[in-house]
Amino acid sequence: MDRIKIIGGNQLNGVIPISGAKNAALPLMIASLLTDDTLTLENLPDLADVEQLIRILGNHGVDYSVKGRRERQGDAYSRTVSFTARHIVNTEAPYNLVSKMRASFWVVGPLLARMGVARVSLPGGCAIGTRPVDLFIDGLRALGAEIDIDNGYVNATAKSGLVGNRFVFPKVSVGATHVMLMAASLAKGETVLENVAREPEVVNLAECLNAMGARISGAGTGTINIDGVETLSGARHRVIPDRIETGTYAMAVAMTGGDVLLEGAKPELLQAALDTLARTGTNIEPTKTGIRVSRNGNGLQPVDIETQPFPGFPTDLQAQFMGLMTMASGTSHIKETIFENRFMHVQELARLGAQISLSGQTAVVEGVASLKGAPVMATDLRASVSLVIAGLVAEGETEVNRVYHLDRGFERLEEKLSGCGASIERLSG
Repeated sequence: MDRIKIIGGNQLNGVIPISGAKNAALPLMIASLLTDDTLTLENLPDLADVEQLIRILGNHGVDYSVKGRRERQGDAYSRTVSFTARHIVNTEAPYNLVSKMRASFWVVGPLLARMGVARVSLPGGCAIGTRPVDLFIDGLRALGAEIDIDNGYVNATAKSGLVGNRFVFPKVSVGATHVMLMAASLAKGETVLENVAREPEVVNLAECLNAMGARISGAGTGTINIDGVETLSGARHRVIPDRIETGTYAMAVAMTGGDVLLEGAKPELLQAALDTLARTGTNIEPTKTGIRVSRNGNGLQPVDIETQPFPGFPTDLQAQFMGLMTMASGTSHIKETIFENRFMHVQELARLGAQISLSGQTAVVEGVASLKGAPVMATDLRASVSLVIAGLVAEGETEVNRVYHLDRGFERLEEKLSGCGASIERLSG
């Protein structure tokens, strides 16, 4: 099993290209099930989760072709992939596929909308909380679907097609918003979705669906209106830059010191995180080509945060920020409000010398003068990269195990960091 070795102490200087957003790419790929035409996605990241979803879509009969890095054409960090679901050959998403990645459950929406039937295993994914599918099921039922759960599978039917309706989400959910957008695009009549997720990835999906012929308005606000259409066509659409990758590398620069241009990053996608980072004493400068992040020899200032749905501080940057705060000159408080079990990285950071205590959903971080390298283990995608951030400044050698978590969401992380001066390498076996 691969692992990553880091020798701490090097500043980061140079350019890091920001890849396409995993959290935008996955629903966009699933949207290909809604049409028998070809959907072409530009800037698709080369990640384990993307490859897994390609296998899942192939199970339903989706063909794909790749142009880009695999053929050594164009930007080394950019791929253009075309998906064609001309014939849906299977409306079941089995456990052995869905259990490996939660987002694969989202196929239930477009399969039901286009085919009138779907049988999808209950999902798997990172162990960061229960994340129930009740919102998905309630939303699809509001559109007229008949749904039951049997032997770990969601069985959904809409023999006469889905019908538009009003649905109010009792809790903001990005995944459920994605599913309802796709399903309602082919429903008969108008659908009004209230208390929806406002994340940029939702907007990116809505823009793609509109390019395919959908009639969606209000994406990015708390209410979305969808006027259903009979069919959708193909389209060509670009995946937005990854705001979580952007924030992660920005925090790595803040941790180590140095000066890095995050090429292709868009500040409006993570303004709350950038504002928070600026309060630590890090310089944040938007440029024509991305975001420049730098920090001189001044110490890091402690900052309290609370995770919130967009436009607040993202839960997917909480672990990374905690890693940063382990070296702040004082006490910081980090409150997690989205997922109930997202502090599994605390014990691993403690192995490096971090001083962190937990009180319910709040972590209290007492900054220390130095961290010391040690073997650590990744527990989920975002937790794993918090250990990398800490390892970049820890004295001596840090070895991060179970890095398959990293491969799910960070494209060529070691290459990007080592290109800016980090002593980091992947070890096999």
